[in-house]
Amino acid sequence: MTAEQHFQVALRLGDDAMILGQRLAEWCGHGPVLEEDIAMSNIALDLLGQARGYYSRAGALEGLGRDEDQLAFFRTDQEYRNHLLVERPNGHFGDTMVRQFLFDAFSLERTQFLANQTVDEDMAAVAAKAVKEVRYHFSHSSQWMLRLGDGTEESHRKVQQSLDDLWPYAGEFFVADDIDEAASLAGLLPDLSHVAHAWHARVSEVLIQATLQKPTTTWSQRGGKHGIHSEHLGFLLAEMQVLPRTYPDAAW
Repeated sequence: MTAEQHFQVALRLGDDAMILGQRLAEWCGHGPVLEEDIAMSNIALDLLGQARGYYSRAGALEGLGRDEDQLAFFRTDQEYRNHLLVERPNGHFGDTMVRQFLFDAFSLERTQFLANQTVDEDMAAVAAKAVKEVRYHFSHSSQWMLRLGDGTEESHRKVQQSLDDLWPYAGEFFVADDIDEAASLAGLLPDLSHVAHAWHARVSEVLIQATLQKPTTTWSQRGGKHGIHSEHLGFLLAEMQVLPRTYPDAAW
């Protein structure tokens, strides 16, 4: 694994957490109930904390003096390396919960491996703290899948449609490129074929309990890890970055 590939791994981890955290933050003040409004805000803060840790490590690996703020706020959409799923719009509450559930199941497998690897102790330290948070995130989104799937006829219909619509984006998790393969060989990241097996088992168990049908399509969206994104990311970054770009030298 080259130094550039090592940097890209840290950047991808940070970008996934950053963009999903920003999406969840959009629910602040708009949640369906007060308790859920607070829960999603707290999960967003967890993800932003994870992003900060991974970005700090990425900046150190890059060696160009960029800190977590510069990596978060002064890159274009084509420079972001997050999976396409996390940039999908919130939609209705079922859309948000399905997106969260599919990502949480993947993130849990990846973060558990990262926390126990010895190739990069700094990234392992970030993951060791994050894994406790991600376990809660997965439990929370799983419970909502059960409530919506095995709830009313309308909630079942809507969450099943959300699952069918978002399923192809989850397939990108398991499309390995040269960076994934190099990181796996080095012991920094897990083999994505093994993660896929564990992910499908974890997801299937919840979907069965939720009386939801697991989609059968094998086609997947892809491109996020190489900077090819939907128009949604550009709008998200424009809102997220407007203040630091307008006042780049501002300090508290």
